[in-house]
Amino acid sequence: MTVLYAGADIETTGVPHGDHRIIEIGIGLWKPGNLKPVFWYEQRIDPQRSIAAEAQRVHGISHSDLMGKPIWKTVAPVVQKVLAKATHYVWHNGDEFDGPFLEYEFKREGLALPKRPSIDTMSKALWATPDGKKPKLGELCFACGVEYDKAKAHAATYDVQVMMECFFKAQSWGFFEDPAAEQVSEAA
Repeated sequence: MTVLYAGADIETTGVPHGDHRIIEIGIGLWKPGNLKPVFWYEQRIDPQRSIAAEAQRVHGISHSDLMGKPIWKTVAPVVQKVLAKATHYVWHNGDEFDGPFLEYEFKREGLALPKRPSIDTMSKALWATPDGKKPKLGELCFACGVEYDKAKAHAATYDVQVMMECFFKAQSWGFFEDPAAEQVSEAA
């Protein structure tokens, strides 16, 4: 089976899942080592609820930005199909936030997040900070020599693009697992 990474990120009305909803999702599908995605999906979503002030300060998405956008019930099956194409997920803080949030939101619609091995570029990148803490995406970019524009940060599309650039660079240095290389060594 050919490795296909889904780099994914969500923006939400706030924390925690259950009380809050997804308002933006960006997913790209990448072949190993390829800096351009082979497929891209992004969507803003009407959460049918208010956006917490703190969340809006972070991502800058207001309720007026979501007027006329589809609701999660419509978007969820599409997102599920896109994620099902991947063999692995790559996300920043996905093990603690994005993954559980998506699981909950899929479950609300009677769907399931496709089970895939995941690589969390936050929890697996303690090497990226001088004190060994989990790096913010900007810190990971700095450690990987990837340009990070704070004005574009916290938009799902932008975050996925820079995260995947960091992922492939750090993977080439041996910091993130390489399932494609593992498959080659298993076949030998």
